[in-house]
Amino acid sequence: MKKSDFSRRHFITAVTTTSLAAAFSNVIPAFGQSIAKDYGKLAILGGTPVRTKGWINWPAVLADEKVIASIVNTTKSGKWSRIQNAANGTVATFEKEFAALLGVGFCVGTGSGTQALSTCVEALGIGPGDEVITSPYTDFGTISSIIGSRALPVMADLDRASYQLDPDDVEKKINKNTKAIMPVHMMGMPADMQRIMAIAKKHNLYVIEDACQANFAQYQGKQVGTIGDLGCFSFQASKQISCGEGGAVIGNDAALMDKVFTVQNHGTDRKGKNVTIGPKYRMNELEGAILMGQLSGAKERFVRRNENAAYLSAKLKGFPGLIPQKQYTGTQSSGYYLYAMSYQKEHFNNADRSKFLKAIAAEGVALSPYIKGLHTEPWVDHILSLKEYKTMYTPQRLVQYREQALNLPKCDLVGQEMVVLGGSAQLLGTKADMDDVINAIMKVYENRDKLNAIE
Repeated sequence: MKKSDFSRRHFITAVTTTSLAAAFSNVIPAFGQSIAKDYGKLAILGGTPVRTKGWINWPAVLADEKVIASIVNTTKSGKWSRIQNAANGTVATFEKEFAALLGVGFCVGTGSGTQALSTCVEALGIGPGDEVITSPYTDFGTISSIIGSRALPVMADLDRASYQLDPDDVEKKINKNTKAIMPVHMMGMPADMQRIMAIAKKHNLYVIEDACQANFAQYQGKQVGTIGDLGCFSFQASKQISCGEGGAVIGNDAALMDKVFTVQNHGTDRKGKNVTIGPKYRMNELEGAILMGQLSGAKERFVRRNENAAYLSAKLKGFPGLIPQKQYTGTQSSGYYLYAMSYQKEHFNNADRSKFLKAIAAEGVALSPYIKGLHTEPWVDHILSLKEYKTMYTPQRLVQYREQALNLPKCDLVGQEMVVLGGSAQLLGTKADMDDVINAIMKVYENRDKLNAIE
């Protein structure tokens, strides 16, 4: 097939039937041809940059006439809280339309992705004395959702290539107090859900999917977030669908989703009865208005991100210096919150990652490191000093917990190696923009013997 024949229709079919990189594997030249030309002197050392124009401004680019009109209409209506227009307001309408787009039965909006996760923990009855196994490589909201209910977040190590939970380590950390697994679909790429669901079934555990970065991602014919008991999304400013802050819980179990609604509605059910413990985590009508104004183009942007990511992966195929994030068998598409790669310094003259990043930034392409493992942060010492944890968990368990929390070597390596390209901005560019990314990488690689001269 010629590249010109690879239509958008063919691509959409490809991303729902096979892996993304495979969709382009026979269409685009890979690594060998990418370094066939002379790229010249590094810009940071006085050469001409690969790229001089900027990238799109996210999420400001979303503020088109449709979004502005939606905000203005809601503002003028005077109905700014969802309880003022519970059945037909922007939040209720967004919940219905988002559920339909994802092919799921129910959706409940929240004020953030963290609130969505916290709501799920409470709705499933997880609390003091219970344990939830999750990833150390995530936003702190994942951990916060567990400790907010005074349960114990048990961190399992990662698969170094996928940056996702290692199912083998997950199973090792299950004990009689474990109530749930909370996998994180890191960068928007589906975790190894086949293994995780098998482990959960074997040990009778709940699964809460942290899909905050994974809007629209598909795995083995299923929408990410619908594979476990509940799934959570984020609409924070950097996310693929954005209203500044905001989130949602999705699921197909009507009774469980009613509990989700009640918890996020400060313990008040749909009939107005105050029945349980719950914070006020409601999404407001102005957030709903922003989301409704952009929802019609969300799937098209999702396709473009996947298309461009597949293009980059095919161009990098066989390149030893930057290894794109591993996809598990059955991955059909990714939310591509970020496009992530592992930097292999031995192929860049052993130059530190920071020098590589300075060099490529000077070429007009912004790659960056990402987070470090949360097991390195002071929250671990803090919760272990609290009376609640000392009361609900034995001294032996807390000593063991601290030792386990400090021993996550694969996560440490991921934090040291990863570089990312912004998914919600750069991945919405043209193929020429993607070529700039590849050309900047290859120019730095060609000049790798100069990297250690960078201050």
